Amino acid sequence: MRRLGAKSLRKPGLCFGTDMLLKSLLIACLLSWVNCLENQSMTPEEKTNIRNQILEMFDHAYGSYMKYAYPADELMPLSCKGRVRGEEPNRGDIDDSLGKFSLTLIDTLDTLAVLNKLDEFDDAVKKAVRDVRLDNDVVVSVFETNIRVLGGLLGGHVMADLLRQRGERMQWYRDELLHMAVELGHRLIPAFNTSSGLPYPKVNLRYGILNPLSRTGTESDTCTACAGTIILEFAALSRLSGESVFEEHARKALDVLWERRQRGSDLVGTVINIHNGEWVRKDSGVGAGIDSYYEYLMKAYILLGDDTFLQRFNTHYSAIMKYISQPPLLLNVHMHNPTVSVRSWMDSLLAFFPGLQVLTGDLKPAIETHEMLYQVTKQHKFLPEAFTTEFRVHWGQHLLRPEFAESTYYLYKATGDPYYLRVGQSIVEKLNAFARVPCGFAAVQDVRTGTHEDRMDSFFLAEMFKYLYLLFSEKSQLLINLDDYIFTTEAHLLPVSLSTTQDTVQTNVTEAPVAHDEDLFTHSCPSTETLFPNNPSFAKTIRDGYKYLTGVGRAFTPLPIREIELPLHDSGMEPVEFLKSMGISLTPLNDFTLGDSIGSKQHKGVFRVKLVAEVSQTIEEELVVPHAVQLISPPFLGRTVLTAGPAKFGMDLTKQEHGVKGTIVKASPYTACGPIENAAEVKGRIALALRGDCMFAAKARWLQQAGAGGVICIDHREGSSSEETPLFQMVGDGDSTEDITLPLVFLFSREGAVLTSVLEEHHNVDVLLLPKERQLGQDKSEKPVSMNIKLRLREEGGSEGRAAPGTTLELVLEDEEVLLKETGEEELGGKQQSQHQQGCTQGRTGPCSTDSPQALNSKPEPGTNP
Repeated sequence: MRRLGAKSLRKPGLCFGTDMLLKSLLIACLLSWVNCLENQSMTPEEKTNIRNQILEMFDHAYGSYMKYAYPADELMPLSCKGRVRGEEPNRGDIDDSLGKFSLTLIDTLDTLAVLNKLDEFDDAVKKAVRDVRLDNDVVVSVFETNIRVLGGLLGGHVMADLLRQRGERMQWYRDELLHMAVELGHRLIPAFNTSSGLPYPKVNLRYGILNPLSRTGTESDTCTACAGTIILEFAALSRLSGESVFEEHARKALDVLWERRQRGSDLVGTVINIHNGEWVRKDSGVGAGIDSYYEYLMKAYILLGDDTFLQRFNTHYSAIMKYISQPPLLLNVHMHNPTVSVRSWMDSLLAFFPGLQVLTGDLKPAIETHEMLYQVTKQHKFLPEAFTTEFRVHWGQHLLRPEFAESTYYLYKATGDPYYLRVGQSIVEKLNAFARVPCGFAAVQDVRTGTHEDRMDSFFLAEMFKYLYLLFSEKSQLLINLDDYIFTTEAHLLPVSLSTTQDTVQTNVTEAPVAHDEDLFTHSCPSTETLFPNNPSFAKTIRDGYKYLTGVGRAFTPLPIREIELPLHDSGMEPVEFLKSMGISLTPLNDFTLGDSIGSKQHKGVFRVKLVAEVSQTIEEELVVPHAVQLISPPFLGRTVLTAGPAKFGMDLTKQEHGVKGTIVKASPYTACGPIENAAEVKGRIALALRGDCMFAAKARWLQQAGAGGVICIDHREGSSSEETPLFQMVGDGDSTEDITLPLVFLFSREGAVLTSVLEEHHNVDVLLLPKERQLGQDKSEKPVSMNIKLRLREEGGSEGRAAPGTTLELVLEDEEVLLKETGEEELGGKQQSQHQQGCTQGRTGPCSTDSPQALNSKPEPGTNP
């Protein structure tokens, strides 16, 4: 970086604003230096160093799991112990991933092979074969078990079989992992026993669905991704084992989703009824709830060679690019009315989509969206679980999700642009700086505070380290040729040679899709020879338009004036004057020198609007009014107050003068994501419901239907509290929430634990839901107490109306203070007395509290009025 000499600034006329100019120049130089660093090529030595750093990080994470947690499903990195389901507090749907089958070990098998840790891989396969049991009496998520465990067993088998065939290692291996995969497949098959063919969201590994001991089978809904993210694992299992039943069921589920798409928009919703195929949630996007459905259509074509899946994907993709993609944003819309956006925030799971766009050959929007995501990570260190379209934090959690690293890997392989190596380097550095703990890596509870959460999900080892290692590796350094494999959504490797395996099932039949105008994606193929230009400036040119999207790193330059054309068909000037009165300046379009053919046209009645200072440099956080759950029954009597967050729907408690009072009762099921089993108890009471399994609005509807008078949602994330995590407002599910009329508040885990423990001890507990500023006793306790009493002593035998001359005792009472002072009456009169009293009420640093040796400090007891 070129240094600026101070003398060059010391010229006549340059004194004014020199400091500001210096700062601007220094910042501009710094930004230029950072920009150069991001775009400069990376030497082989640098890549080797970063790759070695990634290996060390993996050893720390995997080693901590094996040391402190195995054979448990997951590592609790803050507690330095394993998470065993049933032995730790229930976290709702998060725990449905845990099946007491050493989840993290299974999920990490092929990562060990990809990272060339072959001794560890051999040992891990032996442990899995020896220790893991799949017949546990536990209810698990069909979706998570499929992508993590079944996919992990298949990926491990593929790698073990490859090493065995090479004759160097694994000569002892006899397809044990494949046999385990077949067993698990048969344990998942009962979930597909529905009238529609869509699977139940949960299954009992031992008892299936219909058995009275299964503790499942009452669910009626599943997410689109849950039903549509099965084909890769099930088809691979069929083709490796020769049992066609798995692929048949997976194809049937995809057929149903395709048939239930909205024919006008070609979009699908987020949640569907598994029995009648009706859409339960009609919001459509590419993030949570739908994401991997689209991914698996494209990848099923690659893995199985079936054009049906490509035709369906292309139809959906054209609709996505028409309605959902608003570069660089990916919004959620209503599937039946796709021109309407249903929410103002995006979730982090959509970060996979640029990688999928690379596979389709659509590179420009992939670069645009990825750059937007990178700018958000620069602003918040990590990608928040959800963020607004203005790039503010909506949900502050970061679970060490790998989707952004995945898209970074795909874009680097497609473009060869070293910029993406620098992005990957930033991911590595932030993980080490902000997520690393002594016993592994911990999820971030809130990116705004940096607090940690006691969890390290298995996908962190299965995906994050795999994509980062591959990003910094050359082909010659890898055990396998990646062109021969396809990644599942959990980054497990399946060989594309399966497409040449004899078909075990009848292929699907998809009607020819309706032709779309300018459909550029039909039968596209990700050919690096023709689609990805070998031009270092190609991706940079696209990225530059989004470099300062979030405002981070913006140089001190005047904001550009953005202009739009505004046709005013009224020939009079009233509309112009009206807009001017609103602070909008207009200039006739023909007053501008427009150039080219535009400048030669006359636009009568058309004006150009100047929007000045359109972009704000400071982003204001969404205002959240703190609410309270106040315990008012004996023995609490209002003294216990729990800070709560409000909801954006339901009864507005700020408009209820006295709040909402009621007796609390736990909902059954506790997540309140289905018919309420204890409706008689819930009726007329305030129900406690655990967060998870479904949207807040769904819980509210089930409980309102059961007659509840209010809802308290309790966070399922262990250790979360209002002291460490900013409050947020519960949001709806994308559909209208006008039908929800009961009041709702949200408690973090620690506050919720207080409430549930009180309920267990006292059984009948009454609470008050209201804004925190209006809690009972608040006004009395916060009003300052001030009193002035003057005592005059009269002489003995004197008349009652006549005081003794010369002596006055004055008692001044203030909040937490008592002051007794003896003065001469002649010294304290009129104006002087008023000034003296004023000084006493201004605080303890005033003259009354420091000059008087008789000053006493009488602090009230806690919980009492002074």
